[in-house]
Amino acid sequence: MSRIRGKDTKPEMVLRRGLHAAGLRFRLHARDLPGRPDLVFPRHRAIVLVHGCFWHGHGCPMCRLPATRTEFWAKKLESNRERDRRSADALRAVGWRLLTVWECSLRGRARLPLDVLLHRCSDFIRGWEEQAELAGDWPRHEAKT
Repeated sequence: MSRIRGKDTKPEMVLRRGLHAAGLRFRLHARDLPGRPDLVFPRHRAIVLVHGCFWHGHGCPMCRLPATRTEFWAKKLESNRERDRRSADALRAVGWRLLTVWECSLRGRARLPLDVLLHRCSDFIRGWEEQAELAGDWPRHEAKT
């Protein structure tokens, strides 16, 4: 697990490049905020969290418990979800708006088109919505199979 990256992951880099190209400027992994969020947009009072489906226990088809040591992994992922909830609550309490972008929206067969994903992120950042999530289009994908 020591080789698992906590920042500068591929999904995060794709999102950062696209949002920067759209003219949005941000801070990375702000140490002064609870949970050290991935992207902080101080001008818009918005935060974008890029979550890996497995590590944050999304529940989509990309998140499956390993066949070995299932009790350990279930406990680990639940503690990750609880930490995410505490961080999100603390951020909202001090007035930040939160967008969670799940890995399945950027990777896999049910990913969203990149221009659509970036447009939705940009709309959230520039808008007034308090909280939102972007995930892969799994129901549509499962219906086709």
